[in-house]
Parts: sequence; C-alpha cells; structure tokens
Amino acid sequence: MKNDHDISGFELRLAAHAAEVEQLLVTLLDERPRTGEITRPPRLMAAIRHGALNGGKRLRPFLVTETARLYDSTPDAALRVAAALECIHCYSLVHDDLPAMDDDDLRRGRPTVHKAYDEAAAILAGDGLLTYAFDIIADDATQLPVKTRLDLVACLARAAGIGGMVGGQALDLMAETANPDEAGIITLQAMKTGALIRFACEAGAIIGNAGTEERERLAEFGSAIGLAFQLADDLLDVTADAATMGKATGKDAAAGKGTLVGLHGIDWTKKQLAGLVAQAEDLLAPFGEKASVLKEAARFIALRRN
Repeated sequence: MKNDHDISGFELRLAAHAAEVEQLLVTLLDERPRTGEITRPPRLMAAIRHGALNGGKRLRPFLVTETARLYDSTPDAALRVAAALECIHCYSLVHDDLPAMDDDDLRRGRPTVHKAYDEAAAILAGDGLLTYAFDIIADDATQLPVKTRLDLVACLARAAGIGGMVGGQALDLMAETANPDEAGIITLQAMKTGALIRFACEAGAIIGNAGTEERERLAEFGSAIGLAFQLADDLLDVTADAATMGKATGKDAAAGKGTLVGLHGIDWTKKQLAGLVAQAEDLLAPFGEKASVLKEAARFIALRRN
C-alpha cells in the first residue's frame, strides 16, 4: 500500500479529472436544445443538474479515460464517453434515493433530487440522464469510428440494464426481505455496483480498439476493483459517520440487508480488499509503467475513507 503522500497525489489527479468531467457536463446539460430536440424544460434541466453537477469523485469517468490512455486514444472522445457513463451513474443515484427505493434525504451532503424538487421531477431527471448518455456516445461529436460507438452503446446498455445495474438494484430490494447467501450477495454487488465499473475499464479497451484478450483483461480488472469498491463501501457503512460519507450510514444493518462485511466481519473484509488490490495489479502487469495510475486507482478504491 502507498503512503499518505502518494495517495494525496493520486487524489489531486482524480480531482483535476473530475473538474474536466464536470465542465463537460455543464456544457452538455445546458438549456440549449440540440438538433432534433424541441425544447429543454428549465425545471427539468435544473433537477438534472442538481443530480449530476454535485461534485463527487467521478471515479468511473476517470477509469474510462485512464484505461483509454493505455492505447494513446483521442482524449476528447474518451472524455465524452466518460461523461456519458457519469450520466448513467448519476441517474442511478437519483432513482436509488427515491422513497420507493433506498429512501435517502442526502446525497454528497446535499438534499437528494426528490427532496430539492419532488418525486416526479427526480424520476424524469433520472430518465433524462439515462437516455442522454446514449445520445452522447452515438453523437458524431464523439469522434470515434461508428463501429466503436456501437460497441460502446451495446456494452453500456448491458452493464446498466436488466442483467447489470438495474437487475442488481432489483436484487438489492429483494434482499431486504429475503437475505441472500454469500454467492447471492456477490452476484447482487457485481451487478448493482460492479457492472458500471467493469464497463468503465472495458470501455478504454474498446475506445483503443484493443484485441479480445486485452479487452477481457481490463474487464476483469474492472470486476476486481468493482468488488473492492463495494467491500470498501460496506466497510464504511459500518465504520464511518454520516458527516464523513455525505449520506446516511448504517442503513444496510438497519434494513437487515446481508453484506459480506456482515457475514465475515471487518478483519476478513480488510484481507479481501488487500487480495483484490493484488489481483488488480497482476492483471495490469502486461501494461507495465503505463498502468501505474490504474494501480494507484485500485489502491485508492480499497483504502478510501468516504
């Protein structure tokens, strides 16, 4: 594991990239209608911006651009794909926070969209972000070959949809009344949290026109750090306070939801995190020094404090 100085350096890089993503989202989510649109209702756009322009680490977009960097890909195109993925992630948070789902009042230290506006606005804001993500990738402004854009759209749809994030959220809701076993928890987490992180890493290979083997290798790296992300999240839910997290903590235990931390304890979880970091680093070994930032990302995910 790196020392605090190294982690701080990584966090500076992550924050600088987050600012780039934020600036692109500001442009993409303005009120000017694009070709084929009739108008962009101001209140809807305000709700969308509340859900999407609220800070955050922008970790998933970072993984897109860093994996694409392995192939010296066009940075502007990778950034647009990264922003599209962030739209999907933000939509999922807006909908997850709804009373019918996780029923949260705070997100990143601010009122959730349904609290700042209302439930209908939050549902429509999420719908808008979801559909716009595919618009961003498909648009000619994302200067990638048509086949590459099509591959990205298909891969993202599957990661975000029925057999990915949406299916994972359905399993998560079911877990409140019927506790899954360990295999069930792993499947749930691989879908709800891991699928978009896996896509983020595979997307870089798609953008870079990598071969099947490297695409699968980066997808596997994404799966490893996706599980690490969820384990770290569950650990923080047990050990951190709401002020540090910017959202309510202890909710899984209160709802009776099974987690791997709940099953095996804190020490086991920390050992698993160390093992996942080692696995992630092994998967990146063929890329040599070019993958050093991605290795730091794996360590950051496992050691994060919020």
